[in-house]
Amino acid sequence: MGTKEEILSLEERFRQGELGPDSAIFEELLADDVVLTSQDGQVITKAKVIEAHRPGKAPKFTRVDMSEMVVRDYGQAAVVTCKGYYEGPHWTGTLRFVRVWLQRDGRWCVIAAWVTSG
Repeated sequence: MGTKEEILSLEERFRQGELGPDSAIFEELLADDVVLTSQDGQVITKAKVIEAHRPGKAPKFTRVDMSEMVVRDYGQAAVVTCKGYYEGPHWTGTLRFVRVWLQRDGRWCVIAAWVTSG
């Protein structure tokens, strides 16, 4: 499997993690030193993302569709841009993402990500 196919598969796991929600996926795929910036400009820790995706009484989102996904392969790194449509009981909307993947110790992990509205 090539880098693009690997990254697309991992991105699908993120999508499934949102639907679960499944915090273990975020624990596995986010680097411990990941730099995350939310749509309101706040820096978010890995721990906060994991906590937000712990299973609760109801799903966080009932629908998550990703589109316009582009993977740029840089060898040991890859950059993903995409658009996500999220639908759920507490929020429905569209977000745009940039995620930087890095291959460390034989596995891919996200080392940086930015989110914007729309």
